[in-house]
Amino acid sequence: MARKNNNHSHVPIKDVLNKLTIEELNIKGKRVFIRADFNVPLDDNLTITDDGRIRSTLPSIDYAIDEGAKVILASHLGRPKGKVDPRFSLAPVAKRLQRLLGKEVIFAPDCIGPHVESIVAKMKEGDVLLLENLRFHPGEERNDEEFAKALASLADYYVNDAFGAAHRVHASVVGITKFLPSAAGFLMRKEIEYLKGTVHNPVRPFVAILGGAKVSGKIGVLENLVDKVDKVIVGGGMAYTFIKAMGYEVGDSLVEAEMLEFAEMIRKKLVKNNVKFYLPVDSVIAQSMEAGSETKLVTTQEIPKGWRALDIGPASVKLFSEALQDAKTIIWNGPMGVFEMDAFSRGTFGIAHSVADAYALTIVGGGDTDLAVHKAGVSDAISFISTGGGASLQLLEGNELPGIAALTDRKEE
Repeated sequence: MARKNNNHSHVPIKDVLNKLTIEELNIKGKRVFIRADFNVPLDDNLTITDDGRIRSTLPSIDYAIDEGAKVILASHLGRPKGKVDPRFSLAPVAKRLQRLLGKEVIFAPDCIGPHVESIVAKMKEGDVLLLENLRFHPGEERNDEEFAKALASLADYYVNDAFGAAHRVHASVVGITKFLPSAAGFLMRKEIEYLKGTVHNPVRPFVAILGGAKVSGKIGVLENLVDKVDKVIVGGGMAYTFIKAMGYEVGDSLVEAEMLEFAEMIRKKLVKNNVKFYLPVDSVIAQSMEAGSETKLVTTQEIPKGWRALDIGPASVKLFSEALQDAKTIIWNGPMGVFEMDAFSRGTFGIAHSVADAYALTIVGGGDTDLAVHKAGVSDAISFISTGGGASLQLLEGNELPGIAALTDRKEE
């Protein structure tokens, strides 16, 4: 594997995040409410199958412990719809945190109320308390002011380190900031530095790889990057809307009819801007997505009726990989096919290896792409993997995230 070069110069963080950060708070002896994203996958026995999101917040937690703060952690898990549901309890997270921190983590049976207040009142410097799932209360997702105020009453300072939830206007993300001085945690800062800073001032050539099912999910990203990138590679289901818009038949492949005009407009704009634009030249097709169904490899312009493209073929992997060879910055969001099924995984895994081998700063958007690079076994060779699917897309679209906008502004020196 090529030696990874992670030392590209970034835009200074103050240029992309003009907000207070955790080190600028005087937290010794103070109660610090850290909003984390512990929305981790659990198996049927409620055992955590991937603790990456917990580990990613450890720098902020460790810093607060070392500074002598009383650390109050809060998160959501799953979608319990505002009701208490034991399947979504954060108890397994408390256990895993205890092991990762090597110290006791007190677990509260709720996130607000007299019982929780009495636990907080007894905390000593360096203690860590994890509150029960915020979404057991309907006020969390409604951004209810009273619920936000009740959460704020537990602490002296608020730190948001939940990048994966920063695009949500929820009580623990936005509402709470009305009542407490608020700062970004280390993970939040890192996410913004990579995702926003890189797009703002990339080392060139700058290549965007976009995949996933639908063009409609990536409209904002395409519009935001059209003037900023040197090359765009499009794979996954969304590629066939572009191919159909160019006048080719794509059989029964996924096509968003209402996006055909937009796809052609973006393609022409990229070409006009001298941006190199790549689409799959061959595809792995099948008549259904069922395991064991017959597959064929065809050129993308010859997909017969009744068949649909479910992965890019080897010639596309080669073409895309060659396009990455001179790249200095690569952002990848969205898989190249239905990689969860073995028959349609080779395209995504091939691109994952090419991205990992590139002598470039490599950034992977969260969600499916994160899963794909882990499944391909190359996650350690990626410069940065975002912890937020929806939030990373919003940033790549050039949007302000509500959870970041709500934090306290840094005073200009």
